[in-house]
Amino acid sequence: MLKFDNQKVIDNLHQNFIKPNLPKIQIGDSIKLGVKIIEGNKERVQFYEGTVIAKKNSSINTTITVRKVLQGIGIERIFLIHSPKIASIEIIRHAKVRRSKLYYLRNLRGKASRLKQRFE
Repeated sequence: MLKFDNQKVIDNLHQNFIKPNLPKIQIGDSIKLGVKIIEGNKERVQFYEGTVIAKKNSSINTTITVRKVLQGIGIERIFLIHSPKIASIEIIRHAKVRRSKLYYLRNLRGKASRLKQRFE
C-alpha cells in the first residue's frame, strides 16, 4: 500500500499557485491593485488604490488590508495577494512606520492621517 506525505503534496500544490514576481509589499506602502471584475460575460480590471494597514499569514495565504478614503468615508478591503483575481500590484510610495498594524489610522481624519514618506 502506498503511503503519501500529505505536507509534501500540499506544498507542491501551493507552489503552482504562488505568484513569483510580486513586489515586496510592506506596511504603510501606498499601492495600486488591479482587480479583475466579471460583468456579465466581460472581464475588466478595476484599480483599487490605498494604503496597506495590515499584512497577515504567509506563503499562499498572505493577505493585505488596504485602506482608502473616498468622499470622507474610509473603505478597507482585504486582498489575497496570490489570488488569480489580482491582475497587478504596483507600489506607488513607501511610508516610514513603526507599527506592524496601522489600525490607528481609522480614528484619524484629513491631514492627520498622512504618513511620512520613506525614500529607497
